Formats: sequence, C-alpha cells, structure tokens
Amino acid sequence: MSDTTKTMIAKKDSTTVQQQQQQTHQDGSLIAIIGDEDTVTGFLLAGVGNLDARRKSNFLIVKQDTTRREIEDQFKEFTQNREDIAVVLIAQFVADEIRYLVNEYHRPIPAVLEIPSPDHPYDASKDSILKRVQHLLGSSSVSGNIGAD
Repeated sequence: MSDTTKTMIAKKDSTTVQQQQQQTHQDGSLIAIIGDEDTVTGFLLAGVGNLDARRKSNFLIVKQDTTRREIEDQFKEFTQNREDIAVVLIAQFVADEIRYLVNEYHRPIPAVLEIPSPDHPYDASKDSILKRVQHLLGSSSVSGNIGAD
C-alpha cells in the first residue's frame, strides 16, 4: 500500500470516529451510573452500559476499597468532561460520600439523580435535587408522597 493510500484510510477512520461521536450527540445521550455492584449490574443488564472510542465507560462500581477521590473524579468526569451523558444516576449512599460536590452541582444537563440501592434505602431528606424542587415550589408536599405505600 502506498503512503497516500494509508493516509487516506487513516483520515477516513478519523472521520468515521468523529461522525460516530457526532451521531451519538444527535441521536441521544447516555445515562451514567455510580453505585454499588448490584445496582450498577442491574442497569448494565438493562442496556445502560457503554464504552466509548477511548474505552471509557459510563459507570462506576463502588466497592469497599473504592476511594472518595475515585468517586469524586468519576463524578466530575461524568458531569464536566463527558458531553455524551445526559443523566447521572448516583446511589444515595455514594452521593453522601461526595455530598459537597452533589450539592454544588447546578447544571441542568447532565441531570444528577439520587437513587436507592438494595442495602441503603432512599432518604428524601438527604436528596439535594428534591430539596431544590421543594424550594422552588415553596412546599414540603413534594416529599410527602415519596416512599408512601
């Protein structure tokens, strides 16, 4: 193969990757998940998992040996650096570990939503998003129905 042909193929491959990235932004965005193994596995089985062209995933499994720094870094990656993510689901017990980051985050996209996990029930009083909604609506009735049987 000539150098010209190799250059043309390389440019075509580069263009294809760029087109795929643009297509991802146009067709839809991803959901990112940060949580315990059971929670993340459930979402992965539902089809949420993704690896991009750089082999970066859209999830983080938090285990006992996962450091706060790793959680912080992944949260920042999902909310500040990844344009292909529209929603970040974070287990509430993990959000408690980085509560200051979650509370400081105010951008609408990606939306950050706290979710329960099997071993840690949802506590509406800790949910910063729910608190913002209550403040905007001027009532506490928003959380009144959460968890009601």
